[in-house]
Amino acid sequence: MHRQSDFVVYLGDLVTANNLPIPNASLYWDRAISASRSRGVPWATVFGNHDDMPFEWPPEWFSPDGVPPLRCPASPPPSTPDSGCSFRGTPRTDLMAAETGANSRLSYSSSGPRELWPGVSNYVLQVLSRRRRTRAGDDHDPALLMYFLDSGGGSYTEVVSSAQVKWFHSQSQFLNPNGRIPELIFWHIPSTAYVKVGPKAKSEIRKPCVGSINKEEVAPQAAEWGIMDALAKRPSVKAVFVGHNHGLDWCCPYQELWLCFARHTGYGGYGGWPKGARIIEVTEDPFSAVSWIRMENGSRHSHVTLSS
Repeated sequence: MHRQSDFVVYLGDLVTANNLPIPNASLYWDRAISASRSRGVPWATVFGNHDDMPFEWPPEWFSPDGVPPLRCPASPPPSTPDSGCSFRGTPRTDLMAAETGANSRLSYSSSGPRELWPGVSNYVLQVLSRRRRTRAGDDHDPALLMYFLDSGGGSYTEVVSSAQVKWFHSQSQFLNPNGRIPELIFWHIPSTAYVKVGPKAKSEIRKPCVGSINKEEVAPQAAEWGIMDALAKRPSVKAVFVGHNHGLDWCCPYQELWLCFARHTGYGGYGGWPKGARIIEVTEDPFSAVSWIRMENGSRHSHVTLSS
């Protein structure tokens, strides 16, 4: 029997905004997270490269048939033929505000520091221990730190910036100065390190990597500005999880941590591979983190121990 998850991380590309000629994509964003909300399961989100993209005009709209009738909200007075429609995309800040404002009880997402703009989904969540308490005894110690980073794309370059690296240094030193607390990292677009450690596209996935699909090349960020060096120098960092490539679901070791893809879960975007989700199970005292892929039909595969 499948046990309901305690927490869900949405790893970006919740909507394909470049296919939506509407002024506000938050309605579709809200539908994307509704599966968690309807079950009362809390969640956190990071942005992908499609979430705030401007609308991409299909080439066939310029054929003799022309632009099809558009069902767009009325916007009186109708001053232009496209009144009520928008082709600019919905900004990250608007999507985040809509999510957190309407789901304050279950959404743990957050708009990060303004100095990290244009990145938005930069924040840390503390998973509190069931057993350990702070020295003051009035609260529980963290058993795990989860860092969320905006890897860009869509309205700006696909990258984790140098400013974000400095922010990570600052947060990790403040929250976990001695590295006693295990840390997991989440963003959307894989770093260039994934290219270095991953199996060749369409080849068999061999140990030490673990996974089931390897159908395409890794599509990495445009540049590397130090985030992987920062993570590799912290033994407390156990794994990085990304999305982006629908045809990849492997985990591979990188120095002392793991680099993992999730599994394409939704019904949008490219690729017809069977749907699934990456499950992460964390226990404490002693700490361990294991992961596997659970398919839509309930089957499991690609079990990997991230830390024990």
